[in-house]
Formats: sequence, structure tokens, C-alpha cells
Amino acid sequence: MSGRGAILVTGADLAPQALALLAEFEIVYAGKAPQEPDLVALCRRHDPVAIIVRYGKVGAAVMDAAPSLRVISKHGSGTDTIDKDAARARGIEVRAAVGANAAAVAEQAMALLLACAKSVVQLNARMHAGHWDKATHKSVELNGRTVGLVGLGAIGQRFARMCDAMGMTVLGHDPYAQALPPYIRRVDLATLWRESDAISLHCPLTPENRGMLDAAALQACKPGVLIVNTARGGLVDEAALLGAVRSGQVAAAGLDSFAVEPMTAPHPFQGEPHILLSPHIGGVTTDAYVNMGVAAARNVLAVIEGERQAA
Repeated sequence: MSGRGAILVTGADLAPQALALLAEFEIVYAGKAPQEPDLVALCRRHDPVAIIVRYGKVGAAVMDAAPSLRVISKHGSGTDTIDKDAARARGIEVRAAVGANAAAVAEQAMALLLACAKSVVQLNARMHAGHWDKATHKSVELNGRTVGLVGLGAIGQRFARMCDAMGMTVLGHDPYAQALPPYIRRVDLATLWRESDAISLHCPLTPENRGMLDAAALQACKPGVLIVNTARGGLVDEAALLGAVRSGQVAAAGLDSFAVEPMTAPHPFQGEPHILLSPHIGGVTTDAYVNMGVAAARNVLAVIEGERQAA
């Protein structure tokens, strides 16, 4: 073991740029799909001073198996897979790589919004099958439409800027956001549901907002609304969304996150032509992989170096 201790990575790899920052530590990988018993066993064996969370959940049992643990650093911006109450009770800091994947996720949200508005997937399939639907197909023009964003952090604000550049009116809801740019009009959720032609979710998952986009919220939306979710699947009542798509209340939905991941198969969304699916890869680009790894490594060092200086 290195003199500075071990760092457990709940994944199979870490960017070389991040590893260079952590060269004085022993790096232990948990693999691509670690389960709690795996993480507990690795913690007992290596007693890490830090955990960098890529996949899987880190709860009290994992923390208790690592007496030297000082920081849990998320390889990304969402910390809902970490039991923050348990960490706080044990004096363990939780850090996130805020903004490291903002460009990647905002681009994925725009890709899904455009795919929904322009029927990209359906028209591609029709063309490959030998059809030419020019005389019968009408796409949605986003210019002049209203988009409602729930969550105005680094990702939400970047997406808002893209929408504004396309000539869309931008509504936003985020009780914690400060100093918003002038093209975002802050509204309550009821107004956002009622006035938006398209809705995109960019907020963290909390006990308070779990299932926020439910049957009542969807019914309050404009008929034919477009729904995009690149945040967390738990924000959406999946059964209610499926019903709203089938009824036409929701014209199309583009989803990059799901209530259970990996998405169970068979899943009711599979085979639905107006639900576009991607496997939670919004933040998975070559650039974001490096950015998130480096940010996660720096967060580890900030806590450990800070403790050493304070000692």
C-alpha cells in the first residue's frame, strides 16, 4: 500500500490525468457493476481513505467497513447514490464534480429535444424501410416555442443558453439558483407545467421531488408537450409518462435516465415509437470522462490535504 493510503474507485477505470494526481495513493477498482457486498469486502481489505463513486451505491455499511474513510467523491454531479446522512453522521465529506460534465449533458438534452421535435428516429427508420414521407410529415419548429427547465445549475443554465440561441422562450424553476441570466424567466412549477411546449429536467433527485412529473403534472401540461430527462429517472412517474405518451398528451419523450438502472428488460418503454431512449450516457464523452475524473481526484485531495494542514 502507498504511504498515503488507498482510494477505492467504484468502477473499472479512471482517466490517466486523474490517476496522475493520485499517484501517491494505491488505487483499487471495484469493477463495472459493483454491488454493496463487493464494496464492503474491498473496504475491509483496503480500508480506503477515499471513495470515488462511479457506479453503484455507497451506504452506511460501506462506510462502516472503512474506518479511515474521510471523503466520498462523486465522479459526476449527482450524489443521490451516496447516503449523505450516513456520511454526515460519520464525519465523512461528500463532494461532487459540479459542472465537469455540464457541456456533455446539455448537448445530450438538446439532441433528445431535437430528435423529439424533428422525429429523427422515426423518419430514419421509415427511410431505411423505403418510404418517403415528405408529403405527409410535419415536424415541430422550436423557434418561438417555450421551454421549461426544472433545475438551473451548470447543466440547466448551459441548456438554457442553447435554447435561447435557438429563439425559444426559457422558463426556469429552481429555488436555489441565484443571479440568473436575463433570458431565463423564473416561475413556479405550476406555471412551468402550464406554459411550456417542451420540458427538460436538470435537477438532482431528492425525497421531496421524487416522482414530481406524475399524472397530475403531465395533465396540467399543454397537449402535445415534449419531455426530456437527462437528470434522474426517479423524477418521473414512468407509468404516468407512458400513459400520457400513449394518449397523445405527451407528443414525445427523450429519456437518458430511468427509475431502475440498468433499465430492466422487457420494459414498458421498449417498442414505444414516441419514447426515445439512451442508456444514461449524457455525461459520457471523452472530454467529460477526463473532466469528471480530474475533478473527483481534486476533491479527494482538497479534503485530505485540508485535514493534513489542519492537523
